[in-house]
Amino acid sequence: MTIDTLFALLVGTLSTIFGGLILAFLFFLAREKIYPLPSVTGRWYVELRFRSTSIERFQGMILRYDAMLWREGNSVKGTAEQVYADAKFGVRKHVGTEKTRSVIEGHADRNIFSTNRVALHIVEDGPEREFTHFHDLVARGGDRMTGNFSSTAADAEGDVTWQRTPF
Repeated sequence: MTIDTLFALLVGTLSTIFGGLILAFLFFLAREKIYPLPSVTGRWYVELRFRSTSIERFQGMILRYDAMLWREGNSVKGTAEQVYADAKFGVRKHVGTEKTRSVIEGHADRNIFSTNRVALHIVEDGPEREFTHFHDLVARGGDRMTGNFSSTAADAEGDVTWQRTPF
């Protein structure tokens, strides 16, 4: 091997390493700055609108919650309190001990070629029994998420909106 061949090999190797480092940095930059995970940490106001349910008096019901979320990596955790119910039996605003509490766990998905999604599993300590909700949400910026929910309470399904401003 000649000196020219060794020099060409060294230059080729160094340029490949340097190019790889630049490419890795660009992928990191894109992941963190251009396509970040959904911003979910903070206070949210939640509204569930029942589309279908196994109990007729709950058909068309609207429930509202105040929620606090935080994100650790892709994991989302939080709590919520039911503050409002509007159904065929009337409108109720829950205050103090009338509020039912919930524990929230889920995950946030970053999607480069489609919208970011957030999936939440919520366990609510209802007035008569514990039940669960599942929310499949599309993150729309840092201040709104919309999607569908399903619940073991009255086998309910419907639309759900999470937003940063009160309803």
